Amino acid sequence: MSTTTVQTSSAATDDGPAPAASRRIRGRGERSLGASLASHGILIGGSVVALFPIAWLVFLSLGPDKDDYLHPGGIWKKMTFDNYSYVLNHTSFFDWLKSSLIVSLGTTVLGVMVAATTGYAVSRMRFPGYRKFMWVLLLTQMFPVAVLMVPMYQILGDLGLIDSYLGLVLVYCSTAVPYCAWLLKGYFDTIPFEIDEAGRVDGLSPFGTFARLILPLAKPGLAVAAFYSFITAFGEVAFATTFMLDDQKYTLAVGLQTFISEHDAQRNLMAATAVLIAIPVSAFFYLVQKNLVTGLTAGGTKG
Repeated sequence: MSTTTVQTSSAATDDGPAPAASRRIRGRGERSLGASLASHGILIGGSVVALFPIAWLVFLSLGPDKDDYLHPGGIWKKMTFDNYSYVLNHTSFFDWLKSSLIVSLGTTVLGVMVAATTGYAVSRMRFPGYRKFMWVLLLTQMFPVAVLMVPMYQILGDLGLIDSYLGLVLVYCSTAVPYCAWLLKGYFDTIPFEIDEAGRVDGLSPFGTFARLILPLAKPGLAVAAFYSFITAFGEVAFATTFMLDDQKYTLAVGLQTFISEHDAQRNLMAATAVLIAIPVSAFFYLVQKNLVTGLTAGGTKG
């Protein structure tokens, strides 16, 4: 008997060409190169459109003559910071800044306090007419400034608050509080009711629950409300011009008008003052910007 042994090769040879690489499959939500380039191009274009007026204002503020805006190309050869020096040293800029900060910070503190308590009450308590109350607040935003000017002036005159910081703060709160109350009401709706119930179980009063448990969770919404109240008061002109009579109590927005006369306008000084005015707003934005995006998005998730 003879046996035959058959040997088979178990290893494949590498003489043949390597297989072609399979095409890469994009994951869900991953954009193609063309879509990415298009979106970046749109964002860059939007940024240029948004930043160009600011850059142009800064550029004009460096021109020494009031008519440089008519021929801006000549500013390159004579750039100077003399306009800023003049505004800071020969105008009432620091008095205007003090008035603006008093009014703006006062509006921010008082407006956010009133709006927060209003929004929380409507969000958590079911009193008669609570829905109509919010719509009444919204209705107050539909009246133009010209219609509100006369009754507000009469009310402030009867209270002796004409030409006072408190009177102007109350006027600005009448504008800021309705919007902020709607904003914070939507934000409070996103906070679970179980937190209020836990506070009551621990023996907290309704205000104690609001102050100790709810407000810390509502910081993003409060930041948005504070920023809106601040810029509402800081850049407003019509009410400040009407209700503030002493030129030492002018706000920055009103003080900017002193560079405009009947027959002339010192546009170089106006540009320099406008750049300086933007600094406090930018600083305030920097303080609250961490919470702005969260506050703006969360308040609209539940109404």
